[in-house]
Amino acid sequence: MHVEFDQILGYVRDDDFWPTYLTDAIRPTSQTGVHLAVFAEPFLSLVLSGRKTIESRFSRSRCAPYGQVREGDVILMKEVGGPIRGIALAHRIWSYDLKTVSLGKIKERFGSGICGDDLYWDSRTDALYATLIELDATLSIPAARCNKRDRRGWVSLRSHELALNLA
Repeated sequence: MHVEFDQILGYVRDDDFWPTYLTDAIRPTSQTGVHLAVFAEPFLSLVLSGRKTIESRFSRSRCAPYGQVREGDVILMKEVGGPIRGIALAHRIWSYDLKTVSLGKIKERFGSGICGDDLYWDSRTDALYATLIELDATLSIPAARCNKRDRRGWVSLRSHELALNLA
């Protein structure tokens, strides 16, 4: 997988926050995580408009982003089958084992920020784990290339992968 960080840096150059933060985050020595999150509609548009403020990922196993995303990490937002369309900062993170916390409690506490309808919540009833990420500094960008071809909905990029992408 290859992410065009030079292209993304060009798209964020006029923003007050992102140029310096992203440049620092993609350095090989950085401790800041960089993640690629795949979004289906209408959720991508809801995030980019600022209406959806909490990204939620539910799974039956402890797969990314569960336990892998941290406060201050960068999230690149890619549309399903398409380009990267936005960038956001992981502000606060909550990870839940759904054997000990009910889906109903999560819906009650975070539902308005997640923007899920009844069908959305019904489709999560078999999940065992949940990761909720409060998004900050969300910025829509022009389409940025990414040649991701696998079916993963979340990819946590490591510093050595970033270094390969910048070479």
